[in-house]
Amino acid sequence: MDETFIYICDFIGTLAFAISGIRLASAKHFDLFGAYVVGVTTAIGGGTMRDLMLGHPPFWMTNPFYLICSGIALVWVIVFRKLLVRQNNTWFLFDTIGLALFTVTGMEKTLQAGFPFWTAIIMGTMTGAGGGVIRDVLINEVPLIFRKEIYAMSCVLGGIAYWLGMHFDAPAEVSAIACAVVVIAMRLLAVHFKLKLPVLKGEGE
Repeated sequence: MDETFIYICDFIGTLAFAISGIRLASAKHFDLFGAYVVGVTTAIGGGTMRDLMLGHPPFWMTNPFYLICSGIALVWVIVFRKLLVRQNNTWFLFDTIGLALFTVTGMEKTLQAGFPFWTAIIMGTMTGAGGGVIRDVLINEVPLIFRKEIYAMSCVLGGIAYWLGMHFDAPAEVSAIACAVVVIAMRLLAVHFKLKLPVLKGEGE
């Protein structure tokens, strides 16, 4: 896959995830530094876990781009704070975009490292959803993937779409776009139609 395409996905995904994290931190009345930390963590958390599991140095430790991009996101939220607060769906929009694009980059980087597709799907899901888990812990919320709403499963389905595209010899960029579209579509459908996974009930419930 073209490296420029990966960089574009990385930039947009980092910006979107950082904005989503900072937006939630602002709702909890964090100070600027705290909001920045939440934004950075949201943007790099999943990729950091991926790189450590793949045996690579965490990507942000060799490239300041991700920290700078998160700073841009903080400025964005400060400048457009009233608009973002007034539009309740802005967090969902940015979070969904970040989820989709980071699933793509997580899968591609895993495949480039020589791992099989099933590992790439797991790493793509971790890259997409991992930062959100840490974000929710930092702002004292139950992580979204542990609630009934379909979240990480959309990454898995997106990863399968990526695999199907590659299996039928589609260009890598087409497979990546298909993956992102499936993730976004699943999130939109899950929220609009209130689609949920079955809940595991305890004894006596």
